Amino acid sequence: MDDAGADGRHAGGTSGDDRAIDPPEAFRESAAVADPDVYDSFAADWPDAWRVAADLLEWDRYPETVLDDDDPPFYEWFPDGRLNAAANCLDRHLAERRNQLAIRWFGKRGERRSYTYADLHREVNAAAAGLRELGVGEDDVVTIYLPMVPELPVAMLACARIGAPHNVVFAGLSAEALATRIDAADSAYLITCDGYYRREDAFNQKSRADNARIRADADLEATVVVDRLGDALETPLGADEHDYGSLVDAHDGETVEPVARDATDLLFVMYTSGTTGRPKGVEHATGGYLAHVAWTTRNVLDVRPDDTYWCAADIGWITGHSYGVYGPLSVGTTTVLYEGSPDYPDRDRVWDLIERNAVSVFYTSPTAIRSFMKWGAEYPAAHDLSSIRLLGTVGESITPKAWRWYREHVGGGDAPVVDTWWQTETGAITLATLPGVTPMKPGKVGPPLPGVDARVVDRDGDPVEPGETGYLTIASPWPGMLRGLREGDERYRREYWIEGEDGWRYRTGDGATVDEDGYVTILGRVDDVINVRAHRFNTAELESAIVSVDGVTEAAVVGDDDGGVVAYVTTRSDVEPDAGLREAITTAVAGVVAEVARPDRIVFTPDLPKTRSGKIMRRLLEDIARGEEFGDVSALRNPEVVGEIESTVREE
Repeated sequence: MDDAGADGRHAGGTSGDDRAIDPPEAFRESAAVADPDVYDSFAADWPDAWRVAADLLEWDRYPETVLDDDDPPFYEWFPDGRLNAAANCLDRHLAERRNQLAIRWFGKRGERRSYTYADLHREVNAAAAGLRELGVGEDDVVTIYLPMVPELPVAMLACARIGAPHNVVFAGLSAEALATRIDAADSAYLITCDGYYRREDAFNQKSRADNARIRADADLEATVVVDRLGDALETPLGADEHDYGSLVDAHDGETVEPVARDATDLLFVMYTSGTTGRPKGVEHATGGYLAHVAWTTRNVLDVRPDDTYWCAADIGWITGHSYGVYGPLSVGTTTVLYEGSPDYPDRDRVWDLIERNAVSVFYTSPTAIRSFMKWGAEYPAAHDLSSIRLLGTVGESITPKAWRWYREHVGGGDAPVVDTWWQTETGAITLATLPGVTPMKPGKVGPPLPGVDARVVDRDGDPVEPGETGYLTIASPWPGMLRGLREGDERYRREYWIEGEDGWRYRTGDGATVDEDGYVTILGRVDDVINVRAHRFNTAELESAIVSVDGVTEAAVVGDDDGGVVAYVTTRSDVEPDAGLREAITTAVAGVVAEVARPDRIVFTPDLPKTRSGKIMRRLLEDIARGEEFGDVSALRNPEVVGEIESTVREE
């Protein structure tokens, strides 16, 4: 269901409905932020106003400086501070909530595991000691390739404890994608598992990791293997491979002193798609990222220690990092982790978990919400969801219709719905309503958060008029921002920043509009990146995999309304586009990119619609895939092909 994520990118939806809904009075009375002056106070005291976020953390050396902006766009937040992320998620909570649940985990086959803060602290320490025994030291990057099992957040926190940045790779990515990310991160250590369950079938993850090791240029010093499947799959270990359970058991009860890190030191690297098709290694620093994530978890999602909170995103993506692990644990709440699918073993699985665990804050994607709507309101109606007091949405656009369904059938008709926009690169939520302060507009993401200077501008960098289309930019730094790219400073500047007369502006890559009240509506990417079931993939990666299939000459990939992949494919004149070719295409995409990226529909066409300069009109193909009206096509080089494609899609 995230990660959005995903994704890494996150968006509010388009809407012509400007009717605002005020926060419920009962919610406002107890909300973390209830004073509307918070916007003015942040503006008046920026950047020092962000000290309130730093104050949510425990520091080994408290920062005297909030922001160092001497070398833009290489901004540094809390640069003279020192802290440890794992200690902020675990150690500091032990005195007050030692026996409080930190994680409730539910596996695909009905398994359950619960960890109190004391339990989690004990296992993280043992894992940290085990990694040290294997040679992992400060600043060594550890790649983690695990499904949604508790060992994943344990491994992340163990790395953070000893000052080793982690590089989590989504478990559904291919061996080739894993090898690329191991090499790009310059990682010498890997944590993976024997396998995991896909519905009822056991899937061999270790085999995929082994293939990645063969393909990678890096010479891994050690691999740690989690036993997820037990007797269901035998996975013999090599000389430099270690069983996770044995490693942790050997160090059970040991305490590893958390390594104090500079606030500007690397906490993790996460790879996301770039406009060139080459993955980008987004780096996040420890202090600014953790402060921003803690502040937004507390004040945007209104999470508090006595909540049971569920972010349905996969930890392999940024939403799972920020709001599945670091955010909830930094504020000391109980977080739910779920390994399965929302419709397995039945379509009421999500509502059953919410009811049985009295989940009070639920954060999921519009893709999932659309699925819930299709399955029917009878499924949530069959469960007591009265524990919910706030709903969140993340990952892509949400329509007013889906927003209202979510609120009515999941939130009881009165729970605030917080639509959030942010990206892998922003690290944390940057646009959203504050649920105790800001009125909600269904389908509109809302205004920038206090302290975030987001603007919708034209090509010249000037603000657009209300209702006009422009480009979403951020005109000043924010704490959770990426500290740079693994690929170097030049690509960092080129990919993200524009220098103008008024300084540096961060380029989000999203088109947007803004209304008279400052509420932003996200229109989608202006580069060629699509969301696939709340996961973000570059079209160049997908299309390259398709074109690699013998007989295929050209391909264009778009997303549909269900978060699926539609591939428009042209072939050589002597190639019959049959079922075998369809299978070869889907297999190629799964092998090169990810299983989740397999095309849901393949449309064979003699040509693709192109401008006179040869640019493929993906927006037009997207309209066809979604059954939407499209405008005048006379300016195309080959307008006749549009009708052919539309007819083919309608027939299929």
